[in-house]
Amino acid sequence: MLEDDPDIQIVGEASDGHEAVEAVGQLHPQVVVMDFALPSMNGAVATRRIRELYPGTAVLILSMHAEPAYVRTCLDAGARGYLLKNAMDLELVAAVRKVAAGEQVLDPRLGRVEESADGRRPLSTRELEVLQLIVHGKSNKEIALVLKLSVNTVAVHRANIMQALAIHNTAELVVHAIRTGLVSIA
Repeated sequence: MLEDDPDIQIVGEASDGHEAVEAVGQLHPQVVVMDFALPSMNGAVATRRIRELYPGTAVLILSMHAEPAYVRTCLDAGARGYLLKNAMDLELVAAVRKVAAGEQVLDPRLGRVEESADGRRPLSTRELEVLQLIVHGKSNKEIALVLKLSVNTVAVHRANIMQALAIHNTAELVVHAIRTGLVSIA
């Protein structure tokens, strides 16, 4: 869709969140069009990492998820826009232009997206990465290997996540993370 527009240049593609963050570092795009449901690192986590490392790059989420929790998670992560995947070609092009110009874009089919008002602190990027792996059934030891952390550090992150979300067991944590869109199960 974007390649057909003469004013927009596609500089790269990535198949998962880790590749997206790496590609932004190499290619320095003005706008990243990001899917929410990515393997290994969802779009919200990748967005947060991109915004931390490359604050001049804007992120537009393109997702099939219309649930307010998914939208809020992405906006809290620093996304400047959120469009549903069934957006028309012209809507996507216009959204990329607006995001590049510093405007926020929300798909009109989303309805109202409430501010986070539950008093809980947002999870850090590392906590979201740990949570993603918890949801995928990884043990603290497996998470430590994947993220190149000590098992004790992973245990501290797990405890901090549970405290931040006021959750007391892993099963409840997994259900909450999926239901509220903190992680993707793709």
